Amino acid sequence: MSAYAIYLAGIIIVSFLLILVVMVQNPKGGGLSSTFGGGANQIGGVKKTGDFLEKSTWVLSAIMVALILLANSTISGTSTDAKVLQGSEQIEGNLAPDNPATPTTPTNDTDTAE
Repeated sequence: MSAYAIYLAGIIIVSFLLILVVMVQNPKGGGLSSTFGGGANQIGGVKKTGDFLEKSTWVLSAIMVALILLANSTISGTSTDAKVLQGSEQIEGNLAPDNPATPTTPTNDTDTAE
Protein backbone atom coordinates (compact mmCIF):
# COMPACT_ATOMS: atom_id res chain seq x y z
CA MET A 1 0.00 0.00 0.00
CA SER A 2 1.46 3.32 -1.05
CA ALA A 3 1.75 6.40 1.11
CA TYR A 4 -0.73 8.19 -1.14
CA ALA A 5 -3.37 5.53 -0.46
CA ILE A 6 -2.83 5.86 3.29
CA TYR A 7 -3.18 9.64 3.12
CA LEU A 8 -6.27 9.29 0.94
CA ALA A 9 -7.90 6.94 3.47
CA GLY A 10 -7.09 9.42 6.23
CA ILE A 11 -8.61 12.27 4.24
CA ILE A 12 -11.82 10.29 3.76
CA ILE A 13 -12.08 9.40 7.46
CA VAL A 14 -11.34 12.97 8.61
CA SER A 15 -13.82 14.42 6.14
CA PHE A 16 -16.54 12.07 7.40
CA LEU A 17 -15.80 13.09 11.01
CA LEU A 18 -15.78 16.75 10.04
CA ILE A 19 -19.18 16.40 8.39
CA LEU A 20 -20.57 14.79 11.54
CA VAL A 21 -19.16 17.47 13.83
CA VAL A 22 -20.49 20.29 11.66
CA MET A 23 -23.94 18.69 11.36
CA VAL A 24 -24.23 18.37 15.15
CA GLN A 25 -23.58 22.07 15.65
CA ASN A 26 -26.47 24.52 15.60
CA PRO A 27 -25.80 27.43 13.23
CA LYS A 28 -27.32 29.89 15.72
CA GLY A 29 -24.90 28.93 18.46
CA GLY A 30 -27.10 26.59 20.49
CA GLY A 31 -26.02 23.28 19.08
CA LEU A 32 -25.87 20.15 21.15
CA SER A 33 -25.51 22.04 24.43
CA SER A 34 -28.91 23.70 24.02
CA THR A 35 -30.53 20.28 23.70
CA PHE A 36 -29.53 19.43 27.27
CA GLY A 37 -30.88 22.56 28.93
CA GLY A 38 -28.78 25.40 27.53
CA GLY A 39 -28.82 27.42 30.77
CA ALA A 40 -25.91 28.60 32.86
CA ASN A 41 -26.47 25.92 35.49
CA GLN A 42 -25.43 22.92 33.41
CA ILE A 43 -24.83 19.55 35.03
CA GLY A 44 -22.18 17.07 33.94
CA GLY A 45 -20.14 19.37 31.73
CA VAL A 46 -22.71 19.72 28.96
CA LYS A 47 -22.11 23.47 29.08
CA LYS A 48 -18.73 22.93 27.40
CA THR A 49 -20.15 20.89 24.49
CA GLY A 50 -20.17 23.90 22.18
CA ASP A 51 -16.52 24.61 22.95
CA PHE A 52 -15.63 20.97 22.32
CA LEU A 53 -17.42 20.93 18.98
CA GLU A 54 -15.78 24.17 17.90
CA LYS A 55 -12.31 22.98 18.88
CA SER A 56 -12.85 19.63 17.20
CA THR A 57 -13.91 21.42 14.01
CA TRP A 58 -10.69 23.43 13.98
CA VAL A 59 -8.53 20.40 14.80
CA LEU A 60 -10.16 18.22 12.13
CA SER A 61 -9.81 21.04 9.60
CA ALA A 62 -6.10 21.40 10.37
CA ILE A 63 -5.61 17.64 10.10
CA MET A 64 -7.44 17.66 6.76
CA VAL A 65 -5.19 20.40 5.36
CA ALA A 66 -2.06 18.58 6.55
CA LEU A 67 -3.19 15.29 5.01
CA ILE A 68 -4.03 16.98 1.72
CA LEU A 69 -0.60 18.62 1.56
CA LEU A 70 1.13 15.33 2.39
CA ALA A 71 -0.92 13.45 -0.20
CA ASN A 72 -0.12 16.09 -2.79
CA SER A 73 3.60 15.74 -2.13
CA THR A 74 3.47 11.96 -2.67
CA ILE A 75 1.61 11.96 -5.99
CA SER A 76 3.85 10.54 -8.69
CA GLY A 77 3.49 9.97 -12.39
CA THR A 78 1.36 13.00 -13.12
CA SER A 79 3.96 15.66 -12.59
CA THR A 80 4.50 18.12 -15.41
CA ASP A 81 8.16 18.33 -14.40
CA ALA A 82 8.66 14.74 -15.54
CA LYS A 83 7.10 15.54 -18.90
CA VAL A 84 9.30 18.61 -19.29
CA LEU A 85 12.39 16.57 -18.46
CA GLN A 86 11.43 13.89 -20.96
CA GLY A 87 10.90 16.55 -23.61
CA SER A 88 14.32 18.09 -22.99
CA GLU A 89 15.98 14.67 -23.25
CA GLN A 90 14.29 14.15 -26.61
CA ILE A 91 15.48 17.54 -27.84
CA GLU A 92 19.05 16.82 -26.71
CA GLY A 93 18.85 13.44 -28.38
CA ASN A 94 17.79 15.05 -31.65
CA LEU A 95 20.66 17.55 -31.54
CA ALA A 96 23.34 14.95 -31.03
CA PRO A 97 23.96 12.82 -34.14
CA ASP A 98 23.51 9.09 -33.75
CA ASN A 99 26.45 8.25 -36.05
CA PRO A 100 29.11 10.90 -35.80
CA ALA A 101 31.07 11.42 -38.95
CA THR A 102 34.41 9.69 -39.03
CA PRO A 103 37.20 12.17 -38.70
CA THR A 104 39.19 12.63 -41.87
CA THR A 105 42.91 13.02 -41.83
CA PRO A 106 44.11 15.88 -43.95
CA THR A 107 46.38 14.90 -46.78
CA ASN A 108 49.32 17.06 -47.56
CA ASP A 109 50.21 17.15 -51.24
CA THR A 110 53.41 19.06 -50.61
CA ASP A 111 55.08 16.01 -49.10
CA THR A 112 55.87 14.56 -52.49
CA ALA A 113 59.30 13.32 -53.14
CA GLU A 114 61.55 15.85 -54.75
